[in-house]
Formats: sequence, C-alpha cells, structure tokens
Amino acid sequence: MNILVIDIGGSNVKILATGQSERIKIPSGSDFTPEEMVPLVKEHAANWKYDVITMGFPGVVKNNKIVSEPVNLGKGWTTFDYEKAFGCPVKLINDAAMQALGSYEGKKMLFLGLGTGLGTAMVIHHTVIPIEGGHLPYRKSTFESYIGKAYLQKNGEKKWEKHVLNAVDIFSDALQPDDIVLGGGNSKLLSKIPEGCRTGTNQNAFKGGFRLWEENFHF
Repeated sequence: MNILVIDIGGSNVKILATGQSERIKIPSGSDFTPEEMVPLVKEHAANWKYDVITMGFPGVVKNNKIVSEPVNLGKGWTTFDYEKAFGCPVKLINDAAMQALGSYEGKKMLFLGLGTGLGTAMVIHHTVIPIEGGHLPYRKSTFESYIGKAYLQKNGEKKWEKHVLNAVDIFSDALQPDDIVLGGGNSKLLSKIPEGCRTGTNQNAFKGGFRLWEENFHF
C-alpha cells in the first residue's frame, strides 16, 4: 500500500509519499483553506503513487474528524470532506501526535513539539494519545504563551529555554514517562538537552504518518 502523508502547518504544507526521498513544501498562511490545499497537493503529488492519505493537522482531531478550526490557518477545515476531495481513504490526526508516533521507540513516551505553539502527545504501548497540554495554565497564561514562537521572538532564546525546561519538569512529574522527545523546529535552539530527553526531527512526522496504517499502531 502506498501512502501520501500531508503535514499541515501555519507556514507550509509538507508532503511525502511511500518510496519518495524528498518532501515537497507548499506555502500556506493565515488565510489558507482546505479548498486551496487539495488542488495544490494533487498538483505537486501528481507523479507519486498513493492509495491512502494520512493528514497531520494543527488542531484537535477526534474520531477521524477535525473538531476545531486552526489558529494559524483559514476557515472551513471542520466541515470539509477530505475523502471525497481526494478520492481515497484519509486518516486525520493531530500534527504533534503524528510526529510523536514517528518518534516512538517503545515503552511510555512523552512528546513536546517546540514550534509555532507547543504540541503535546504521548505514545503508550504503540497507542498514540493526543494531549492539548499547550493550553494548560502556566504562570500568567498558558504553556504555549511562554514556549511558542511569538514569546521566543519577543524575549529571546535564554528566557524561552528557561520556560521549556520548566515545562519538561512539570509534564515529566505529572505524566511519568520513560522517554521524552523534544521535537519541532525550535528544538534545535536548545543549548542543552535535559536529562532523560532526546531531540526528534520534523522527518519523524512523515514516519508517523506512514506508521498510522500499520496494524500494530493505534490512535
């Protein structure tokens, strides 16, 4: 079975299919809609073979449905019929959960995605569990307000890293994982990796998208 993985972000949509070595980036943006995305993906993947699709989405996904509109994109994502538009089976998953699944090496793993916001998920015995941890209260706001890209750009890497390390300690104490993965594009900015943690790569998002169709992984 050939799989097309679509990783949707606020700046770019990235796609990769089974057997391909290079991902393709498609610019998105704050007004980007699913009606715009589908023809662009079809165009850029025209020479690739795929039977099914995994779509990683930056928002809440339940029972293979998007349940809330994204913060960093346009509207219409909750009501769009993706299987009809693409003409094949589509599995929808939160983007952090997809990257977590691709980062999984066993036991009980916590994933913290350091990107535009804070993506959080756990994988326990091959089952991925999305968590909206970035929206939990922290200091005078939420974790996402202190760990997201906006805070980093405004206050600098030193203050930002302090809050990242605090978040690692708090989530670790609460959830007691065996393994912690720090993923997302901003993880490379950390001056040190906390004990018990390892860094992931954005390529793991595609690995997770492929894994979602394997029988031994569940979500």
